[in-house]
Amino acid sequence: MDDLDALEAQSIFILREAYNKFDPLALLWSLGKDSCVMIWLAKKAFLGRMPFPAVHLDTGKEFPEAYAFRDQYSAAWNLNLIADDCPPIEDVDASLPPASRFAARKSLGLQQAIERYGFKALITGIRRDEQATRAKERVFSPRGTDNSWDFREQPPEFWDQYNTDFPPGTHVRVHPLLHWTEVDIWRYIEREDIPMVPLYYAKNGQRYRSLGEIGITEPIQSEATTIAEIIIELEATKDPERAGRTMDHESEDSFERLRTMGYL
Repeated sequence: MDDLDALEAQSIFILREAYNKFDPLALLWSLGKDSCVMIWLAKKAFLGRMPFPAVHLDTGKEFPEAYAFRDQYSAAWNLNLIADDCPPIEDVDASLPPASRFAARKSLGLQQAIERYGFKALITGIRRDEQATRAKERVFSPRGTDNSWDFREQPPEFWDQYNTDFPPGTHVRVHPLLHWTEVDIWRYIEREDIPMVPLYYAKNGQRYRSLGEIGITEPIQSEATTIAEIIIELEATKDPERAGRTMDHESEDSFERLRTMGYL
């Protein structure tokens, strides 16, 4: 067993444990590389068919290539797709900086989906190496009734011993990729030949390294047109993965404010 086999096995265990413990359960599909890998793992975990819905929180501002990818692969992967519109910008906390305010529409959309469908737990594709606030997460992470997250009051997870017993009524986020790195993700995409939104591959000297919506995501300078070239690029760079995310350059605490309010 190599390191990718070990990562895959651990994530499949987490997915099966979540399915066993929480009903109804759903997987959040951002259309980005991490959540596509998660769908791939879920299909492996459950013999080729994902037994819970994929939820796309739609701001109406995805790139055309992302919408085309969603429509093609929700059918090709036989997904039970829920694609609900997020609330308008006018409903968001006006004290947030502009890009964070735009991103907060997804937090409201998520809360709306939880209430509408009664999800007890949601699987998301975050990783610890992606952003400092996300490094504070647990694999099984309880949320408040208002979708809030108190990172100071999380159950410990020593030596990968997961706590899945929570008081009745607790909403839980499940993070099967928390222990993966960005390079792990691309090495796995390469090994499994997983389809990706074409915006990840360089065109005219630019590509998207972290894929968000139009207006709050910028491409990076890159000549990487293949997965092998992306991996070489990532192994050499010292730039953060989310350098192209506008919200990450706003006030110092804006991302942490979003996370504690329920952002992914």
